[in-house]
Amino acid sequence: MGKIAYIISLSLFLCLLYSCKQERPKPKSEEEVLAYKEPLVKVNQILVDKDSLRIARYNERKKLGLTVGLNGLWYKIEHIGKGDSAKFNKVASIKYKLYLLENGKLCYSSDSAGIKSFVVGKDNIESGLDIGIRMMREGDKAIFVLPPNLAHGLLGDENCIPPRSIIIYEVELLQVD
Repeated sequence: MGKIAYIISLSLFLCLLYSCKQERPKPKSEEEVLAYKEPLVKVNQILVDKDSLRIARYNERKKLGLTVGLNGLWYKIEHIGKGDSAKFNKVASIKYKLYLLENGKLCYSSDSAGIKSFVVGKDNIESGLDIGIRMMREGDKAIFVLPPNLAHGLLGDENCIPPRSIIIYEVELLQVD
């Protein structure tokens, strides 16, 4: 019985190895690429528009006075500080609270997780938060509303943030080094 199991295991391993080495079929022409790409772009634009409408309604309902940037980030600088500006490759330290727009649930907070520090522009945080931080300087307090495409996308964070969630950050930029 052991020899048969060994042969079957070896056979499955070889099949798997062979299938991984085979080249995947590639589109042969630009038309084929566009045939795949166009529907995805259309669906993505529908989702971005739907998210933007949800944020606009939230902004109106809560009377927040948010501004929307060309990149889709909704923001408001609530308190203006006097310190250094957050720039690429500088280390920013922030206090924050992160909520879900859908139900207001607090997902993460520096009160429980500690101060968040990161290198600005290095893609180790949500792209929307990075964009927002670059508009701030030390001492500023802001609200950022990130649509899914600037936050955790289609999958969420596989912890507290569900798939395709719009998130709200309340942020204070403490220090820029």
